[in-house]
Order: sequence, then C-alpha cells, then structure tokens
Amino acid sequence: MSSLFPALESPGGKVALRFGDRSLTYAELAAATGAVARRLPVGGRVAVWATPELETAVAVVAGLRAGVAVVPLNPKSGEKELGHILSDSAPVLVLAAPGDELPAPVGDLPRVDVEVSATGGVGGALPSPSVADEDPALVVYTSGTTGPPKGAVIPRRAVAHTLDALADAWRWTGDDVLVHGLPLFHVHGLVLGILGPLRRGGTVRHLGRFSTQGVARALATGATMLFAVPTMYHRIAQALPEEPELAEALGGARLLVSGSAALPVHDHERIAAATGRRVLERYGMTETLMNTSVRADGEPRAGTVGVPLPGVDLRLVEEDGTPITSYDGESVGEIQVRGPNLFTGYLNRPDATAAAFTADGWFRTGDMAVRDPDGYVRIVGRKATDLIKSGGYKIGAGEIENALLEHPGVREAAVTGEPDADLGERIVAWVVPTDPEAPPSADELADHVAARLAPHKRPRVVHHLGSLPRNDMGKIMKRALVRD
Repeated sequence: MSSLFPALESPGGKVALRFGDRSLTYAELAAATGAVARRLPVGGRVAVWATPELETAVAVVAGLRAGVAVVPLNPKSGEKELGHILSDSAPVLVLAAPGDELPAPVGDLPRVDVEVSATGGVGGALPSPSVADEDPALVVYTSGTTGPPKGAVIPRRAVAHTLDALADAWRWTGDDVLVHGLPLFHVHGLVLGILGPLRRGGTVRHLGRFSTQGVARALATGATMLFAVPTMYHRIAQALPEEPELAEALGGARLLVSGSAALPVHDHERIAAATGRRVLERYGMTETLMNTSVRADGEPRAGTVGVPLPGVDLRLVEEDGTPITSYDGESVGEIQVRGPNLFTGYLNRPDATAAAFTADGWFRTGDMAVRDPDGYVRIVGRKATDLIKSGGYKIGAGEIENALLEHPGVREAAVTGEPDADLGERIVAWVVPTDPEAPPSADELADHVAARLAPHKRPRVVHHLGSLPRNDMGKIMKRALVRD
C-alpha cells in the first residue's frame, strides 16, 4: 500500500502541526516520527497516552509509519477500563510525552518517551516490513455502553479511503488549515482532525482546549476549516451575540463541520443567521469511520447528514431486515453500510464481529434514519435508545428534541421512551430550562411539539434537570437518565 502520508516522503518547511505555541514543519515531523518509529518493534501493537498534545500526534504517525497498530488511550479513563483495554489489546509498550505520569496499569508497560525535537532521518524508508491495505492501523475502543469496551480494528485501507472520500466531498486540499480542539483518542479528533490534514499535506492547529476565543483567533489568522462537536457549536451559537469577532471569523471560514452527534436545528439556524455560513454535518462511527456527509458543493440542509460518501453503500432496513426502497422522508429504518471504510472486526471478539454483520455482508449500525427523495439521510436516533414505539407509530427521538429546542424556555433537551400500558411506550422529555426558576410546563411543551410535528409525537412526561449527562465527545448518555 502507498504511504498514508505522501507529504512526509519528501518533506519541506511548511507547518504540519501546531499546538498552541509549539509547532512542527513537515521536515521536522518526518524527523521526529522517523526517530520514534525506529524504536518500535516490528509488528504487534503499541499504546499511545493520547493527551491533546503535539507528542500524541507524533506518536500515532510514528506508529503508522512503522507499520504497527496503534491503541489510543483516553487519559480520563479509570483504572478498571484501562486495565480491560490493556489486557485485551496487549500492547508491547506505551508511547507518552516526557514527564507524563502514567497511572496503573499503564505505568507498568515498557515506555518510550516521544521527543518532538529529533533531527536526522528525514523522509526515506523506515526499517519496517512492507504493509498491506488490510493491516491494522488503529485499535479504537468503543464507549462500552452495553458492556466492556470493544476494540475496533481499523485497517490502513479504511483510514485512507475515508480521508480520500472526505477530500472529494469537502474539496479538502493541502491549502486548507484545520482548527479543532477535540480529544485525540477518538476517530473524530485523531483520524479526521490530525491524520486528515497530514494526508492532504495541509496544516492542523489544535487548540488544546476548546474556547470560542481560540476558534476566533485561529480562523481570523489563516485557518480555513473548523471541526467541532454539537456541544462546541452550541457554545459558539450562545457566544455569537456578544462576540462580533467570532461571527466575523466564522463567516470567513471555508468549511464548518459538525459530527459525533446530531447538531440541533436551532443551533444551525442561529449560526447561519449570525455568520452567513452553514454548518455541514457528517455521519460516521468508530467501526465504519465516515459513511455520509453534506458535500461542500451540495445543499447544507440543517438536520441531515448528507449523502453516502464515494465508495460507501448505505441502505435502510425494517426490523425484519427488509430493505426500505422508498425515499419518502418518513419511513424509519436502521442504517446498514458496506464499503472499504469499514473495520475488519472487534479484537478477540469473533462473536461480536459476526453479530455486527448481516449474512450478506452489511454492517448493522444501530442508527435509525429516514431518507429524503434526493437521497439525503436524516438520523432520528439510536435503535436501542432513540426509537420509540408509541400508539402504533415508530418515532425518532431526534426530531422531538429539535422541536423542544425551538422553545425559548428550553436550553437542552433529551427524549426517551418508557413503558406505557396503553401506548406501548410513552414519550419522555428531559429538559434543562433556560430559567430554572420558571421552567416551561409539561402541557406547554406538549402543545409546542404537537403544533410542530404531530400530536402523537408530543411528550407525555417532562422532567426538569440542571444538566444532561454527556461523554467526552458531548454525546448525551441517555442510559444515565432515570425516572424520578
């Protein structure tokens, strides 16, 4: 297989990575990653202590250049989860920044400190065996919401295909400068946010810690693209009235991209009204990398994740597996995908791997969606937590959440279902009110939703909360929501 990073084969003086006031040119990155790669064993797996620092990017790229599989570790994980990941993936060593204190059991592994100031060894062949398309590039662990985290084995083929498909969809080139402040142990922040620009020969500016001021500064000084999750865009939308420099900077960006969860329509509209720019959404998973996106040359329609990326096949199916052939914007089905963007399986879990695929080779995403007549995909939620069967209807939680967020008294909202003797399931809204002293009533919110969607989609129960439980990527953890 050809190099994942052609720009490192004949590197120059262009800046490749910038983290705060620290940066590496492509020549410096080639030298630093080459020096680390030469210290890695042939084959096997290596762990990376994935802090949002320059050393993490160098470590991961070094592993990929050396042809070993990289296991990114979330520094916020607890000892039990880290122990499971390490026993499951069995890395031979851990790569970390000098001075980083590693907790047990990570600290028990042989350690290689990542020096980013290495010199010599620029470009050229590395002392590693030739690598093939199907060789593992990364082992990324899922969130473990239904049991211990599973390690998704992502081959080099999937990384290359996804990044090249996004380059086609987003007109992504080496002239682009990407800014983001996402974690580096996840597909969004690491594969798209770090490896993506490096494959194109472009530049990454990592904020270290997300802030609206940091976004404004980066976009006002040459950055062309912003990657963020909905929580970040929500903060941006809230800050826009008070930060005119932020609105101006966003208005000058070539591309604003959101992912990892659905971006509420209300935030879409607030950002577009203030900046004149539309946020594009894309859809992917750890196991599939990226499946769909709104294209840079397409209609940036709020509430959709666009169309399948080049090379990706996507279908919606009924509960019995029957494909849904009508693109009517109403028929809800589970998304199934196939293509070169998919993982090869769950590490050490042939049972889970087999269960994840249909007999004819499609991956079961567990996400529910509808398709508009022009093929645009609108995700309505997860099959396990967001598909509500009430009164004979199949209802997606996502559209109700968007409707609730249009109410001025609602700051955040989540929707779930709970058993109901008459309806099968009743719709439950979990709401963070704009004014905790004067929250909107259940009847008021029910009428608000019924007027926008349909009477059968109104919430029957409303709970008021101070905040919604979220994970590191800003996704609402609905399993943590319990009835009073």
